[in-house]
Amino acid sequence: MKTIYLDNNATTKVADEVLEAMLPYFNQFYGNPSSMHTFGGQIGQRIRDAREQVAALLGALPEEIVFTSCGTESDNTAIYSALLTRPDKKHIVISRVEHPAVRALCTHLSAQGYKITELPVDKNGMLDLEHLEKSLTPDTAIVSLMWANNETGVIFPVEEAAKLTHDKGVLFHTDAVQAVGKIPINMKNNVIDMLSISGHKLHAPKGIGVLYIRRGTKFSPFLIGGHQEKGRRGGTENTAGIIGLGRACQLAANHILTENVHVKQLRDKLERELLKKIPQSRVNGDIQNRLPNTTNISFEYVEGEAILLLMNELGICASSGSACTSGSLQPSHVLRAMGVPFTMAHGSIRFSLSVYNTEEEVDFVIEKMPPIIERLRGMSPFWSQAQQACTNQ
Repeated sequence: MKTIYLDNNATTKVADEVLEAMLPYFNQFYGNPSSMHTFGGQIGQRIRDAREQVAALLGALPEEIVFTSCGTESDNTAIYSALLTRPDKKHIVISRVEHPAVRALCTHLSAQGYKITELPVDKNGMLDLEHLEKSLTPDTAIVSLMWANNETGVIFPVEEAAKLTHDKGVLFHTDAVQAVGKIPINMKNNVIDMLSISGHKLHAPKGIGVLYIRRGTKFSPFLIGGHQEKGRRGGTENTAGIIGLGRACQLAANHILTENVHVKQLRDKLERELLKKIPQSRVNGDIQNRLPNTTNISFEYVEGEAILLLMNELGICASSGSACTSGSLQPSHVLRAMGVPFTMAHGSIRFSLSVYNTEEEVDFVIEKMPPIIERLRGMSPFWSQAQQACTNQ
């Protein structure tokens, strides 16, 4: 049975070109890049090359790129750095729809005496910058807002938010894990202080990430050890992962047009046909300001977990929300923040495509989804009650 993978916001396949670039650094060029000898030194040069490749995708300077282990580490590092470099400030601003890498940390910090403000979003999952401006106080150390939401794909106006925040003398960080490689980003055109990347979201391996730190930004390291990353992140470098991420960033730069045309067309076809063929379904999130690869669709009166199980039997992979929270039986915190009705929120499925998906795969999903929903609704007492109520009207 063929696997149809539509869960790319959870993780992506490692591109063949990326794997090819990495393989020699597992068993052929295995030296420590910090070593004095040539065998290790040549690897240090490849890390410098990868740093330039990442910087090029972001429109950044190579010295502004710090390699980490993942997006979560990058998010944590950015927020902790802001608090350590501004020890007199005890206030953090985030949104209600942030990834657990930010929300869970802020819950932890709240127990340590920090004040956390969570900005609301509207029914389309969009942020109101007036709320942000009103939330800022002289005690605010940092604002951390995601560039694009991992569940709905909704894109926040982070560049405008960063400017507003800077005007108040507050640091700004964005979790750009879902945005990088899918939409154009140029750090020369904004005032964002720190930005997080995770390699496995753009066809690099798991276990490698980046924290962009704008030149001149005061910074305190999260991991303290050796001199690696100019003292900004201790620990022997994940050489193969770094080289893979560099190559993935090269590929992402080449695929931006494909992502925003071909992938978007596939996403739109999938979404359009499912809404047409399945009654009482809806798209969650702003359909204009969102990532080109993501659609979050709710099917009323069915459980998302049951949908996923039947999809899985057909080899179709999708998600009922964030991969970090999909083990929970509670509705998505993102959909709750948007005010999605309970009967819809429980039946939400996130489809997230990539440049490796085909029209044939999309057609297969369009064919198989309506019978799945019909079957589950036939087993649902709530669907029966709703149908009876419509008949009585």
